[in-house]
Amino acid sequence: MFVVSNLLATLAHIVDIVLTIAYWLILIRALLSWVNPDPYNPIVQFLYKMTEPILQPIRRTLGFHSMGIDISPIIAFLIIIFAKGFVVKTLLDLSLRLR
Repeated sequence: MFVVSNLLATLAHIVDIVLTIAYWLILIRALLSWVNPDPYNPIVQFLYKMTEPILQPIRRTLGFHSMGIDISPIIAFLIIIFAKGFVVKTLLDLSLRLR
């Protein structure tokens, strides 16, 4: 069972790293939105391509298109924090119980 335990622990660490990267990309995109960056900049295009699949479903679900402020990054932060606190810790706890 130690193989499954190690697999779950590694999976938990990978999920944690991916969620941390998503958190930082969304934060950078939110900060960049304050300065109105050049949309043709390759870095800005990369940020939009990486974060739009996360933010667009939140915008579509909440339907805040008529509001002047986009709160989808805040909702995404809450989802990421929940996933790190629940999914990652659950995987780590499960891996420890299997040892």
